Amino acid sequence: MQISDFDYSLPDKLIARYPAAERRASRLLEVGAQIVDRQFTDLPALLGPGDLLVFNDTRVIPARLTAVKDTGGRAEILIERVESECRALAQVRASKSPKKGGLLLLADGEEVRVAGRDDEFFILDFPKPVLTILESIGEIPLPPYLGRDAEPDDAERYQTVYAQDPGAVAAPTAGLHFDRQMLDETLQAGAGHAWITLHVGAGTFQALRREHIEENRLHKERVQVSEACCEAVRDTRAAGGRVIAVGTTAMRALECASVRGEIAPFQGETDLFILPGYEFRSVDAMITNFHLPRSSLLMLVAAFAGRERILSAYGHAVQSGYRFFSYGDSMFVTPGADT
Repeated sequence: MQISDFDYSLPDKLIARYPAAERRASRLLEVGAQIVDRQFTDLPALLGPGDLLVFNDTRVIPARLTAVKDTGGRAEILIERVESECRALAQVRASKSPKKGGLLLLADGEEVRVAGRDDEFFILDFPKPVLTILESIGEIPLPPYLGRDAEPDDAERYQTVYAQDPGAVAAPTAGLHFDRQMLDETLQAGAGHAWITLHVGAGTFQALRREHIEENRLHKERVQVSEACCEAVRDTRAAGGRVIAVGTTAMRALECASVRGEIAPFQGETDLFILPGYEFRSVDAMITNFHLPRSSLLMLVAAFAGRERILSAYGHAVQSGYRFFSYGDSMFVTPGADT
C-alpha cells in the first residue's frame, strides 16, 4: 500500500478552525450499509440497549512554552510527554538546536536544562514540576492545520468534558462533541460507559515520511486499560451488545489490550499501527472525526470500514459541506470489508 492510496482533495474552507457554538451542534455522518446525513444529537437513536461506549479520559496539558536560549535566540518548546515530575521529552524549535547542557530561559524566569536527546526529541530537566510550570505559563498546543494561535476559549473547547488524567498534547477529538447532557442521553438509551486513558502525543500531527506505508512507524504513546474496562467489554460482547470506540485513541487502546486475542488489562506504551488487513478483536463500531489526507488516522478508519467505502464517505462529506478535522463534524462508522 502507498500513502497516496489514502489521499483526497479538501477545500480549505471546510477546515473547521473554530468549534461549533455548542459541542452537540455538529453533524454526524452515519457510515453503515448506507451513508446517512444526521446531526450529532441523533447519536442516542443509533445506540441499542446493552451497547458500550468507550471513552478516552486523557486531559490535554498546556504543552507549548516559549523560551530564550542561553546563547541567544528564541525557542519554542512543545512537550511530547512528561517522563517524571521534573523531566519531559519535547520538541524544541529554534534557528539552531540547543546543545546538551544548554539552558532555555522560560517566560517566568525559570531555567530548563537540556539533558540530552532521545531520537528527534530533547530530554529537558525542569527546576519545578513540569505540570506546575505548564499550568502557569503554558499554552494549549492547537493542531498546526488550524493555522492560528490558541485563544482563551480553546482552554475549554479543546478538552473533553470528562477529561481526568493530564498528559495529552492533543485532544481525543471525537469526544469533543459530547456535553454532559449527551452523556446522560446515551445512558438513557441503554448504553454503558467505560474508560481508557491514552495520552495523545504530538507525533499524531507528523506526516508519514515513507511512501510505502508499512515502512513507517508511529511514535509510542502511553496507554492504560483497566480490568473494569476489560470486564465491561467482555460482558457487553457476551450479551450481544456492541463495543463502540469513541475516537481512534479509544480504538487503538482497546486493540492494544487485545493483541493476544481476548482483551486483558494493559498499562504501558503502544505504537500499534492499524492498517487495512488488520483483524479487529474488541471494537464493533466507532465514533470519529474526519482526518487529514494521507494520515495514519485515516488509515485506521479505512482498516475498520474499508478503504473505498471510507473514501466514498469522505467524498460525500466534502460535497455536502461537512466541517473537517479536530473542531469539525463527526462520523458513526460500522465495519465493512476492506478493498
